[in-house]
Amino acid sequence: MLALPIITKDLTSVDFGVYGIITAVAGAIAVLNALGLKLVLTNSFYRSPMQYKWGWRQIYGFLMIWNLPYSVILGVILWFFIPYEASSNALWIVLLNVLPVVFFGPTSILGNTYYQLKQQPFQIVIRSVIFGLLTVVLNIVFISVFKQGYMGWFISTSISTMASQMSFFIPINFKEGLKPIFNFKWRYIKRSLKVSIPTIPHYYSTYLLDSSDRLIMKTVGVATSEIGVYNAAYTVGNFIRQAGMAAGFAIGPMLNIAYKEGNEKRARDLIFILQISFLIGSFILCIWLKEVFHLLLKNKELQESYELGIIIIMSYCYRPMYLGANSKLFYLEKTQLLLKVTFVAAVINVCLNFILIPLWGIYAAAFVTYISLLYMGYAGFYLKTVRETNQVNYYPVFWLALTLVLTVFTLVCVEWNIIIKIVLSIVGLFAGALFIMRINRRIV
Repeated sequence: MLALPIITKDLTSVDFGVYGIITAVAGAIAVLNALGLKLVLTNSFYRSPMQYKWGWRQIYGFLMIWNLPYSVILGVILWFFIPYEASSNALWIVLLNVLPVVFFGPTSILGNTYYQLKQQPFQIVIRSVIFGLLTVVLNIVFISVFKQGYMGWFISTSISTMASQMSFFIPINFKEGLKPIFNFKWRYIKRSLKVSIPTIPHYYSTYLLDSSDRLIMKTVGVATSEIGVYNAAYTVGNFIRQAGMAAGFAIGPMLNIAYKEGNEKRARDLIFILQISFLIGSFILCIWLKEVFHLLLKNKELQESYELGIIIIMSYCYRPMYLGANSKLFYLEKTQLLLKVTFVAAVINVCLNFILIPLWGIYAAAFVTYISLLYMGYAGFYLKTVRETNQVNYYPVFWLALTLVLTVFTLVCVEWNIIIKIVLSIVGLFAGALFIMRINRRIV
């Protein structure tokens, strides 16, 4: 975000398109990286607090070995999806995407999971700050100084990701005593995979919802430059998506503790606080998105994609209610039920994209993303198991209606004058803070 006002002067819509297609492909198969075993890591942490490290070390060793065939799979798939405009750099693109997987990939998985569950956010935050700033500097150097275009993104991301992953090696392996066991017990790994494998289609569906639109655009012949405009619209939306993922990591341990204690009301109140925060934050960001895009994207063609950006940002407001509906299924290890939510959402997304993108182009993709993500966020509340296990009402119809109303409102008032936007922002912040404080009193 910090680098965008500088680097977008030296980037074209084709650069955005190439980068968007490659990251979409890599993201779509990233679920195979850990084979869903993070669920086993999390559950063993809570259910076997005195013995979980033994299991973690075996999974660590297994993932180190699995990473080799996974890297080959990733490289081959990336090779076939590289756009014509980037064919001269195909080998380098593949290598820069594969190297972070090979070097210390499983170490970072264990490290992030360990510090998340231990509720030691500083260990994650300090790495995010240091290596996030490193990425900013490297982006500026490779894109604006050395004029590497889309390759600057791949180079800087590869370097900073590997550096971040390496930073976990000594703390995890030596300080925490989580050295990998390569002579692992196959019985334990098979039992773990039996729990984790059903989550792979679920996670794959999630990644498919985030990335399939760009892959389908390429398949149906949308120009790389048009895909670049769409990817630029996703620039801020990606930060909201990442914020949703980060919020899940932060609130996950709290929800698991609440479930363990049978405190359903506390879990719901945490979800409500998160939902209010997302809606208010996204609403304020969206009404200012026209100005934000003019500030961040120093390219007139890309600046005009702010309406697409609004639809994408508001679609990611699904995340808190998705956590409210489905976190307990993870805790109860009833992961097979998630397919009724995520797989259906993915099917809706893919089918509608293939039908509508040839007709209405990139705008169709934005609306399809919006519909699919909202379905995924709220459909879980209507699963029989969720209805039977939830002892409190999450009011999904209310939150869905509020999201729809705010989306329409932001598309209208993004064109209003600055004074009105300032008033709306203040009112939104005040109302959000009031509701959050009211709910927080119940939690405390």
